[in-house]
Amino acid sequence: MSEQILKINKVEICTESFGNSKDPAVLLIMGAMSSLDWWDEDFCLRLANLGRFVIRYDHRDLGKSTIYEPGTLNYTITNLADDAAGILDSYSIEQAHIVGMSMGGMIGQILALKYPERVLTLTLIASSVFGTEMEKLPPMDQSILDHHSKSSAIDWSNREAVIAYLADGWKTLSGSKPYEQQRMYKLAEREVNRAKQLRSRFNHAMLQGGDDYFDRMSEISVPVLIIHGTEDPALPYEHGLALAKAIPHSELMPLGGSGHEIHSEDWDQIIDSVVKHSSR
Repeated sequence: MSEQILKINKVEICTESFGNSKDPAVLLIMGAMSSLDWWDEDFCLRLANLGRFVIRYDHRDLGKSTIYEPGTLNYTITNLADDAAGILDSYSIEQAHIVGMSMGGMIGQILALKYPERVLTLTLIASSVFGTEMEKLPPMDQSILDHHSKSSAIDWSNREAVIAYLADGWKTLSGSKPYEQQRMYKLAEREVNRAKQLRSRFNHAMLQGGDDYFDRMSEISVPVLIIHGTEDPALPYEHGLALAKAIPHSELMPLGGSGHEIHSEDWDQIIDSVVKHSSR
């Protein structure tokens, strides 16, 4: 594992890479309010050991990347896609396989439209259509919103309270597979140890932009794999079905009983599918 702080688009982006840089590159893009820590190190290593050069990174306002004052809006989702392209530039990677989780999948869609020459394949995990069609789909479960509404009452100087808040947030996102409490607390602890400022994460809730790429999924020309839990409470399974309909040449792989998560029980299936997909 190798960490780098890159200067991209006048900001600092923290990245970590795994494996041989001569292998096909896989750029992992995490979702909103989620640092690179939530791509488990073991997950990344297993993917790298199967012949992939794996990169994970912190979005702006997360981890060790550039942060802004909480409650401010300083960039758009298109800027985040530009950051992803800038990471490829910094690693001297001309083309990569893009794997995006949730909002990361929407960033991946923008990448495939704005920088089609840079994207070899696209894998969308627990994501949704990027555009107006999303408004017609089932909404996020209220329990998730209720959990995050408690954030204003948290003492952010209380390390244990913050770790519990971050880890328990993933419990609200789980499906019927056993909630992996020990693993989630371990990852939350790592994020707390690394983060410059944890409260800046909520700036993602105000994220706007990307209008130029709304409802253009049918223009994505690269092979697309859609992976979606059948019990996703944040972006219900209908969002995965809508993606499959919007991208005619895509392949949909349901994860029975999984929620808005990358559950360790699904790692073998996800990693094998990504390797197969990126071998095209």
